Amino acid sequence: MTFVQNLTLFVLAAFVGYEIITKIPTNLHTPLMSGANAISGITLLGSVVVAGSGSDLLATALGFVAVVMATINVVGGYLVSHFMLDQFSQRGK
Repeated sequence: MTFVQNLTLFVLAAFVGYEIITKIPTNLHTPLMSGANAISGITLLGSVVVAGSGSDLLATALGFVAVVMATINVVGGYLVSHFMLDQFSQRGK
């Protein structure tokens, strides 16, 4: 794919993602966060494979950056989910 096609695809995906996220009701955020964490875990595994391939210095560097970002995303997502679930459990007490 050319740069213009990749840029167009990225912009469309960002727009569709934004539109979908803003339409989600508040009571569905916790289950969707758990699903997003699972997807981020898959991203983390893929980035580890790319970083460990050693085929190119650029691929290794970008893979390492992807590992760091995906790890932050997974850990942060689980912390937010845990905090939200604690709020729901305290409401019933």
